[in-house]
Amino acid sequence: AVVSTQSGHYGRGDMKIYTKTGDKGRTSTYSGKRLPKDDAIFHALGNVDALSSYIGLARVHCGCHDDVLGDLRTIQCNLQDIGSVIATPESDNKSIAMPTFSTHWITDLERKIDTMTTQLPPLSNFILPSGSAASAYLHVCRTATRTAERSLIALDPSHGGDIATVVKYVNRLSDYFFTAARFCSYRDGVPEEIYTKPELE
Repeated sequence: AVVSTQSGHYGRGDMKIYTKTGDKGRTSTYSGKRLPKDDAIFHALGNVDALSSYIGLARVHCGCHDDVLGDLRTIQCNLQDIGSVIATPESDNKSIAMPTFSTHWITDLERKIDTMTTQLPPLSNFILPSGSAASAYLHVCRTATRTAERSLIALDPSHGGDIATVVKYVNRLSDYFFTAARFCSYRDGVPEEIYTKPELE
């Protein structure tokens, strides 16, 4: 079942975790429309959920970077709101308010990226996803973000709502994770590992 931040379902004592309504391979959008679980909407929701879980794992390993930790929590909350946008196609909506997602969050990511970049050495080579533990986990978040982005692009063009803003945000989010990974590794004192073409033996 789809659980939306705007539905207020989290934490309700009268809501069972299992509903049995999806036992035959179909589930509902936020507006109540029943669709197969392999529909593009649920692929996108699943990939956004996976991304949030990876971010939760990264938070465990970014303990000494309070500023990045704060960003990661905000991003997880934004992803929950994005789930509401994905789960509410405009064409399905007849009687409920459409969930929204503000362009403010795109500008916010760009500002954070620019702030971190000014504190980093220039990048002139390809780097390998590595560095400190915090950096490595943030690189995993970066690749999970690209997976989520691809599934958003696959949604029906008539989906409507703020989905175009969501796509821009997720595109920018992968840039944030790349920069944050470099930033954490730099502050942790772990050199970036530069790509070099392996020699044939």
